[in-house]
Amino acid sequence: MTPLPPDLTARFLTVRARTEALLEGLLLEDMGLQSEPDVSPPRWHLGHTTWFFETFVLLPYLRGAVPFDARFGFVFNSYYEAEGPRQPRARRGDLSRPDQATVLAWRAATTEAVVGLLRGLDDDDPDAATVRARVALGIEHECQHQELLVMDTKANLAAQPLQPAWRTAAPRSPTRGPETAWVEVDGGIVAIGHAGGGFCFDNELPRHDVLLAPFALASRCVTAGEWAAFLDDGGYRDPRWWLSDGWAWVQAGDVQAPRYWSRDGEGGWLVYTPHGVEPVAPDDPVVHVSGYEAEAFAAWSGARLPTEHEWEHAAAGRDRSGDGTWLDGDRWHPAPPTAGPGVRGMLGTVWEWTRSAYLPYPGYRPAPGALGEYNGKFMSGQWVLRGGCCVSPRDHVRRTYRNFFHPHQRWPFCGLRLARDLT
Repeated sequence: MTPLPPDLTARFLTVRARTEALLEGLLLEDMGLQSEPDVSPPRWHLGHTTWFFETFVLLPYLRGAVPFDARFGFVFNSYYEAEGPRQPRARRGDLSRPDQATVLAWRAATTEAVVGLLRGLDDDDPDAATVRARVALGIEHECQHQELLVMDTKANLAAQPLQPAWRTAAPRSPTRGPETAWVEVDGGIVAIGHAGGGFCFDNELPRHDVLLAPFALASRCVTAGEWAAFLDDGGYRDPRWWLSDGWAWVQAGDVQAPRYWSRDGEGGWLVYTPHGVEPVAPDDPVVHVSGYEAEAFAAWSGARLPTEHEWEHAAAGRDRSGDGTWLDGDRWHPAPPTAGPGVRGMLGTVWEWTRSAYLPYPGYRPAPGALGEYNGKFMSGQWVLRGGCCVSPRDHVRRTYRNFFHPHQRWPFCGLRLARDLT
């Protein structure tokens, strides 16, 4: 069983409050925006994370519990087939009800009820372990939606003609990061997957051995300046660098640069951030590039993307106290790593594309029931990303964490780090 936090109630309350604190700087008019099918409105995230606790914790385990409003299941269910029909994902922005005040009242009532349930648990209760495990899962699920709320809302605001700033941050001069170096990493038989000592999702299990050849990994993520050189060399117009599906995607969408980049009228580049439109800082890690773009850049560079196993092996010993930016900072845009030896910025910078398909580990079995739909059913057609990003909660990400997206998607805070074979 996954070890639980020593004070589950305190962590639950902290995470619930942090979700609502993310609304600072948004207008009521922003709460229902959905600019494209992949994103969801902020109000939907508030409701969905509440529906999760009500559906999977309170209704089955709190005596006498009833839904706050039985109709909300249709509105706020995401993809759990076992929980019945739902509003189509691409049309969540059509919903003006329930309104913001009602959703916040529901959140408050649900939070109070979960706290009461936790505080009333008796260790002799046969359901106590299950309740605590489900609350722990709900906490980490809400952490995921905190990041989703930020990246979805960034897409929604960027689609506005005024491109408003959401958050203020202390002005900074472009920071010069360390030069990129190649760090050789030993191969051999290495253990992959979560080893215990804290929470993990089921797709990080079971721990197993893999055989890796020695390889080299870039000491830092690819920078915006390096990406600009790829642009200047015609990288988006040269099919030599692209996978077949990627080249078709570039042509179909007339893709010419990372998402949120635009010209400044004098030949330079601008980028939209949650802090408004800013000049592209050449030494910042490039962000909002698709897996197809990452593969093309790696080929142009004479390198490749690492596998997820190589990435995890190279990240051994890294923790969340390093040089990441994280959601709890005042800067929701990736920054260069601090200088130092070895591989830098592996946690809390950008979600790093790997060349690994999102597939189950040997021996993986999804959980029974609706919660078995959490990860397992998505193990087809997606790629693994590692490391967390500048809008991930610091207390949520670990080196074994397996994120996954389709290779054409780039509204997440995703970037890349290069790898090379050693021969």
